[in-house]
Amino acid sequence: MRWQGKSRRTYTGGKVRASRSRRKFEIGRESADTHINETKRKLVSTKGGNRKVRLLQCNVANVTNLTNGKTVSSAIENVIENVANEHHVRRNIITKGAIIVTALGNARVTSRPGQDGVVNAVLVE
Repeated sequence: MRWQGKSRRTYTGGKVRASRSRRKFEIGRESADTHINETKRKLVSTKGGNRKVRLLQCNVANVTNLTNGKTVSSAIENVIENVANEHHVRRNIITKGAIIVTALGNARVTSRPGQDGVVNAVLVE
């Protein structure tokens, strides 16, 4: 199980005596790792009764051309650069900031597919 609370060790390696146990709101989750394939989404319950949409697979992006301000839905062909992790390029994982190849040209992803459930991108000149 992933956990995002404080470590039970100090920076020197000594044990910290816990004043309380772990809390449910400190639980972390696995990353979505959005791949290029037929669109597949998953709903995740979050704190406060809200929901997030995990985009597990996607082959379409909403690409905006900043010169004329028009947004067109375009097919995703490939991932050519990802500043978040260089190994994501090889596995075609789409994250925010990734450069993707579309039918309109290269585009930079501006949305967070693992939390928003959609891929929005801006054309790169």
